[in-house]
Amino acid sequence: MSFDLSPLWISFRVASLATGAAFFLGIAAAYWMLDYRGRGKSLIEAILVAPLVLPPTVVGFVLLLLLGRNGPLGAGLRSLGVNLVFTWYGAVIAATVVAFPLMYRTALGAFEQIDPALIQVARTLGAREERIFWRILLPLSVPGLLAGLTLAFARALGEFGATLMVAGNIPGRTQTMPMAIYFAVEAGAMQEAWVWVAIILTVSLSGLIAANLWQAQRRDRYRTGPAQNGTWNIQNPEQPPAFIPNPPPLAAAPTPSLHVELHKALATFPLQVSFTAGAEALGILGASGSGKSMTLRCIAGVETPTSGRIVLNGRVLFDSDKGINLPSHQRRVGLLFQTYALFPHLTIAENIGFGLHHLPKLERRQRVSGWLAAMQLQGLGDRYPQQISGGQQQRVALARALAPDPEVLLLDEPLSALDTFLRSQVEQQLLTTLAHYRGVALFVTHNLEEVFRLCPQIMVMAAGRPITQGSRHQVFEQPGSAIAAQITGCKNFSQAVPASPTTVVAQDWDCTLTVAPPLPTDLSQVGFRAHQVQFATDASQPNTFAAWLVATSETPHRMTLFLKLHSAPDPAVPTHHIQAEVPKETWHVLKAQPLPWFVQLAPERVLLLGDRPEGNLTEGDSAQSVGAVGV
Repeated sequence: MSFDLSPLWISFRVASLATGAAFFLGIAAAYWMLDYRGRGKSLIEAILVAPLVLPPTVVGFVLLLLLGRNGPLGAGLRSLGVNLVFTWYGAVIAATVVAFPLMYRTALGAFEQIDPALIQVARTLGAREERIFWRILLPLSVPGLLAGLTLAFARALGEFGATLMVAGNIPGRTQTMPMAIYFAVEAGAMQEAWVWVAIILTVSLSGLIAANLWQAQRRDRYRTGPAQNGTWNIQNPEQPPAFIPNPPPLAAAPTPSLHVELHKALATFPLQVSFTAGAEALGILGASGSGKSMTLRCIAGVETPTSGRIVLNGRVLFDSDKGINLPSHQRRVGLLFQTYALFPHLTIAENIGFGLHHLPKLERRQRVSGWLAAMQLQGLGDRYPQQISGGQQQRVALARALAPDPEVLLLDEPLSALDTFLRSQVEQQLLTTLAHYRGVALFVTHNLEEVFRLCPQIMVMAAGRPITQGSRHQVFEQPGSAIAAQITGCKNFSQAVPASPTTVVAQDWDCTLTVAPPLPTDLSQVGFRAHQVQFATDASQPNTFAAWLVATSETPHRMTLFLKLHSAPDPAVPTHHIQAEVPKETWHVLKAQPLPWFVQLAPERVLLLGDRPEGNLTEGDSAQSVGAVGV
């Protein structure tokens, strides 16, 4: 008797169709559930994955009730002359239902593994949701989707219980390989059963192995060396680019302006921000968790404020009263994340040109070539982000943000991921870029030295609120409040009360200080920056006090001295009053002099500070916010 191969062809036909259906349905369901925040999400999730955890016979019984002669779906189909029960179409439906949860969960997991910053930055580059799905979400999910496809096929190929309930075991029509195995064993034909088992194992394992090999090759593609003589390689770096970055500003807005007034409820405090920025770069300085990044995200449109108004060059981006909330792709903003958020599956040239899809191909190529040259990335256009250094990645992200000519550039901690050497190099590039950029630029950081060097205007934030704003010299020389002084690097504080129009009593330092008037009406503290403490030989000068050394702290170029004023410290209780920071050269001279030394706190350098606003940083937060030594 010849060996009947019909179960093989039936199984492949059923499994292929079921896998295809599960693939598309699973991706659609996963994409829908990815951002679903409506009611009953847990119930919907349970229904979608139920066939994965229920016994196949239970799934088959439910399908039989639905599709049978008297079922709600079966009766309607019979009126149209369609019968699915005990046909190979029923086998396809049964296999689709049991394979669907594997495809759905795998696709959802693949989507959730994608860095949300990639989606957010794509939106700010003008991409609509459908383009983000096809160009970012789907390509980056390919490894996970392929794994889901392989698992779904293997599950559909091996389906038995549900198929038996719905399609039965009709030789030559609905008998699949799992059924052939079962009935061969029941009839004692063990050799025939082993043949079908070997075929299923071979097919299933081959698919899994092939998927793993493909994923490994795909990873290597992005990590190995760059393509040679690629399309985007600039062979003559000395030749000036065809496109000059930073085109003239729009005629409708010759003077850039951004007005922000927003409120958003956060987990730890309410974000309440109101400020105006113009042509000069505005640095937003504050500790981690103070609301700086959330402010940028609200301006970019990747987060929605609870209420408020955002106006850019006369265009209303958000107005809660009028119901205006432009999507990110319509706001003309450039957003640079701390992690750069480069698209890993796109080349450097494709990353830079992502926001230029609306331009003709030739102009797009010219712009990308111009930015490669402007950012000193000649010859790197065909490489992938994983194949270049951190500093080069930062420049690619900056070029990508600037290429579409945004009206506002939002920089979220763009230097924090770099080492000291690269940070200095990239900072110079960023300084040049900001100097030539003709839009509004906001630079978020917790590093006070960075913000001082890069931004002519500074706003200090704490606990979700701006606490001072002005030119960099105003903010550092007259912070106004203790919390602003802390964030801008002041380390010496004392409670204070007025003694006269020109003197105050520094209670914690046990001395009277001459200060530069006028005194603020809400004076509560005085501060003095550690690097401004002077050592004097003439004790008769104003604000000059005897000081004893309690302890030291060394950095490569400076020494921090912890000093006690007026009397020698108690060895059992080594407390100090103030800190002084001096260059190593000064320290070598100073340590040879006998104690006490004399420190001078220049009257014009004494910071007169008002009451702290509610919701200030804790002591640990303020220490974290001082991101540099020696200020």
